[in-house]
Amino acid sequence: MVKKIAATEELKEKLVNTRAKSDAIATSEPRATRAFYDAYLGMIIVFLSNKCMFGFPLELGQGLADASIKDLAEVEVTPSGEGLHWKTLDVDLSVPALMNGIFGSKKWMAELARKGGNSTSFAKSEASRLNGTKGGRPRKEIVLTTDEA
Repeated sequence: MVKKIAATEELKEKLVNTRAKSDAIATSEPRATRAFYDAYLGMIIVFLSNKCMFGFPLELGQGLADASIKDLAEVEVTPSGEGLHWKTLDVDLSVPALMNGIFGSKKWMAELARKGGNSTSFAKSEASRLNGTKGGRPRKEIVLTTDEA
């Protein structure tokens, strides 16, 4: 048997105020309305309530890089529209954070930055080789000055 609990007037008023604030935020800040995995692009695509969209590559999202296509396709938008959730992967990402370029925890972001600094390309290798033929960094000249009174 379920007992009905009568809400006090104060509680009802707080609920109305909270809903009004939530509605105001929902109309002023973009929220996710839909998200999916695009296997062709290798990206998670997110549609927002302001009719915009954005995407990010799997390797940036914490916990997504090694996931199967089936698991990636099961992305859900949280009821508030502020998060993306993969139940089978146990991964949750914040939509506002993603829009600000934050793809996971501080540790995850530090690792992404470290990997980015270690990246190599043909242009980077060629520039390094060319600089090596110049004899390395030039030495700084030491200038000695004397104080004359």
